Amino acid sequence: MALLEIANLQVGFDTEAGLVHAVDGVSCRIDKGRTLGLVGESGCGKSVTATSILRLVPSPPGRILGGEIRFNGVDILKLPRQDLPKIRGKDIAMIFQDPMTSLNPVFTIEKQMGEVLRLRFGMDREAARKRSAEMLSTVGIADPVSRLGNYPHELSGGMKQRVMIAMALLTEPQLLIADEPTTALDVTIQAQILELLRDLRTKLGMALLLITHDLHIVRRMADRVCVMTEGHIVEQGPVDQVFGNPQHPYTRKLLAAEPKGRPAAAPAGAPAIGEVRDLKVWYPVKTGLLRRVTDNIKAVDGVSFTVREGHTLGVVGESGSGKTTLGLAFLRLIESEGSIRFEGQDIDSESSSALRPLRRQMQIVFQDPYGSLSPRMSIAEIVGEGLAVHESQRSAEERDAMTVEALQEVGLDPDSRFRYPHEFSGGQRQRVAIARALVLKPKLIVLDEPTSALDMSVQAQIVDLLRDLQQRHKLAYIFISHDLRVIRALADEVLVMKDGHIVEQGAAERLFEAPQQAYTKALMAAAFSLEVVAHGAVKT
Repeated sequence: MALLEIANLQVGFDTEAGLVHAVDGVSCRIDKGRTLGLVGESGCGKSVTATSILRLVPSPPGRILGGEIRFNGVDILKLPRQDLPKIRGKDIAMIFQDPMTSLNPVFTIEKQMGEVLRLRFGMDREAARKRSAEMLSTVGIADPVSRLGNYPHELSGGMKQRVMIAMALLTEPQLLIADEPTTALDVTIQAQILELLRDLRTKLGMALLLITHDLHIVRRMADRVCVMTEGHIVEQGPVDQVFGNPQHPYTRKLLAAEPKGRPAAAPAGAPAIGEVRDLKVWYPVKTGLLRRVTDNIKAVDGVSFTVREGHTLGVVGESGSGKTTLGLAFLRLIESEGSIRFEGQDIDSESSSALRPLRRQMQIVFQDPYGSLSPRMSIAEIVGEGLAVHESQRSAEERDAMTVEALQEVGLDPDSRFRYPHEFSGGQRQRVAIARALVLKPKLIVLDEPTSALDMSVQAQIVDLLRDLQQRHKLAYIFISHDLRVIRALADEVLVMKDGHIVEQGAAERLFEAPQQAYTKALMAAAFSLEVVAHGAVKT
């Protein structure tokens, strides 16, 4: 039986240029206890379709222009507004993509989860606390009781997303809308969450609308799939049929789009650009009235590695393993202990002023292409900011020419430098971030999850771009990621981290073909089980 039926849905947004049709004539259905995958690239209308089901399209500027959305036979679009809370969060729950903006920063996790249970089930505080801890444990959060007292900023991105999933499942809804629910998660946690959602679907008879750009997840999870682009569904049907024999060119394009290939052979005997020995980043834990140090959080504990000219060092591990802390410590952006050498020079004890001349040689590209670019600065100002600091002796015309060259190198139209970040897609913004790092002609770039927020087709483009830039400029990369498919396509050496320690390190080819440690094997199994299923070799 159909639980949800969408017929000829049309949603528009008022802009200065007129009405833009974000969703244009979408029709689909989800049967009880089944999973529908909705796939497509950013901007195709997936999330707008999902928010329309709960009538959460922001108005203004958004408007639902027509169509029907029938849930258990009732047209949600015709319900009085006062009746919507009876459905929202109870019969239909939604997991939003960005946990950073979905959780209230001024309330603890316990308060936010408890509010749901008190409003929906009238639970007292103790019962709500117990139920909340159980659900946090269910979604893979260790020591859930203590985590209830945390504020969102005290959790990693992956842990925030797990909290969001736990909150959505508290009411055991009939339909769960999951908008990119695993984008921010590690491969092992991703596998656990997908298994959890599948088990809950079976146990509760819950239907699932799964919105994602990761086709491997759709293959594993969904019964049916809708392929969406430019506000239209261009193909839909059973997963095996659509993926096994795609009819539409756009579907074929999506299926072919993923990071491919291997890094070009790195130059043998290349000089060391960076060397780290026994690096430690400890954060003291202070307790009691006198705030004495009683323990330390060992974010990075005794890590050593070398990165060479023209080589890529891949750093992998789960959220909280210390990957990003390691990158920031290497660049001397946070305090640390241990030896850090850059181009043969000890920099671990240098002052900020002494490090300044070296900054142009060691750059960073951050994970979030939306948050790492100032919305108040034009692209020319963003890319040229480093030039204003390190090339101040040059004329404005010379610096502008260098900005144009950097934008051309990353495949962007130089004329776009007069626009602002909000006028670009996620992939274009990440290209701007790479251009900002590249314009100073660095010798090393730390890339912190630069592809995790991007569509698979854009991921593939960025990987190809990074490979090309590395060969042209003999760049050294420290590439931090939890996506082992991307690491396999880029890295010459791999460093596997867990709880601040190196679990295993070595040549990428050896490590991917024959991992030695149990933790590395678990990461590989979680990452590539989806790929194995996708290619039909093994069914798990």
